[in-house]
Amino acid sequence: MTKIFKSYGEFLNRSDARENGVSEDFTRLYPEWEKMNETNEACWNCSDCSGCSGCSGCSDCSDCSGCSRCSGCSDCSGCSDCSGCSDCSGCSGCSGCSRCSGCSRCSGCSDCSDCSGCSDCSGCSNIAWLREKEDLNPASTAENPVKGFPNVPVIQNIHQKVYEAANNPGALNMGDWHTCDTTHCRAGWVVFLAGDAGKKLEAHTSTQFAAMQIYKESSAIRVSPPRFFETNEVAMADMKRCAEEEAKQTKTEVH
Repeated sequence: MTKIFKSYGEFLNRSDARENGVSEDFTRLYPEWEKMNETNEACWNCSDCSGCSGCSGCSDCSDCSGCSRCSGCSDCSGCSDCSGCSDCSGCSGCSGCSRCSGCSRCSGCSDCSDCSGCSDCSGCSNIAWLREKEDLNPASTAENPVKGFPNVPVIQNIHQKVYEAANNPGALNMGDWHTCDTTHCRAGWVVFLAGDAGKKLEAHTSTQFAAMQIYKESSAIRVSPPRFFETNEVAMADMKRCAEEEAKQTKTEVH
């Protein structure tokens, strides 16, 4: 059931935690607010979402699908075309985001678009903290420093190569980024297969961030950061799925 509440605070104090809630302003914007929330549970101001449950503090979401166990979201506005988000927590101050997927634990994000797999972000706005560093740009030298973001390497057929590498006996350990040269987690394999450029990006950011960017530059088949923390079995199954999808796309392009 979805009910109208005078404020978000009143929604939080509702007697039935399964109820969805909407504000009076929301009902004016979306006359079909009841129908929009037929498949949701415990959501606030959600529109055109499907299968969302256990969310709190969400506002003005649209076209979301498969969201689960979100908590602590606040002050979000203008989100659209989100998909596959899970286990998100502590999001705040986001505005103007569009077509993002798989984001988690972000804070202070502004005017983001086409993001994929963001995690543990803080104060994101064109990643200025990286763009101002002079030693990251591949064109930078000691004599002629050049500000800019580090080179993000591209791995051709990345999903097939990562799956092939991780599918060897003892090659996948989702409990650590890198165990040794022959054993890595999913994100670790992405960085390792990217060579020196991948290692440099990892050194100046993090394994997770580097893998996320390499995936994004190398393929339209997105992998969100929560997948970097799955079990070996679940991760291997998804790597296989992505590899097979990529192989089909490659075969179609050739023909």
